[in-house]
Amino acid sequence: MEEKEYNNIYAIPANYTDSGKLLGGMLEPRNAIETIIVILLVGYPELMLIPMPGTIRIVVMTITLIPLAVVSMMGIDGDSLFQYTGHIFRYFLNRRSLHFRRVGYKYDQSQLKKRKKGKAKKKA
Repeated sequence: MEEKEYNNIYAIPANYTDSGKLLGGMLEPRNAIETIIVILLVGYPELMLIPMPGTIRIVVMTITLIPLAVVSMMGIDGDSLFQYTGHIFRYFLNRRSLHFRRVGYKYDQSQLKKRKKGKAKKKA
């Protein structure tokens, strides 16, 4: 008798993990909500508060809102726009300055033993 070979390898489609996304897996819901918020925050002042004729208003809104909406929908580096700005603020708040000793420079002993004000030992 002849044994038939079974193929247990299946092709996984590219959109397998896109179940929670909008527009056929192209847009994440978080990015869509953030885009709506950003467009409302920037578009309302341009539409209602800035006195311009209609044609100029349309041109200004086209130049500012469309690129802003595209960047907000795509996100930056895999994160949404608000997550990325949060990373930037967190970096600026928590960044450190690293100080290294120079090679070949003769330091004075008082410079080497100097402690910072905040790290001095307290006596109990």
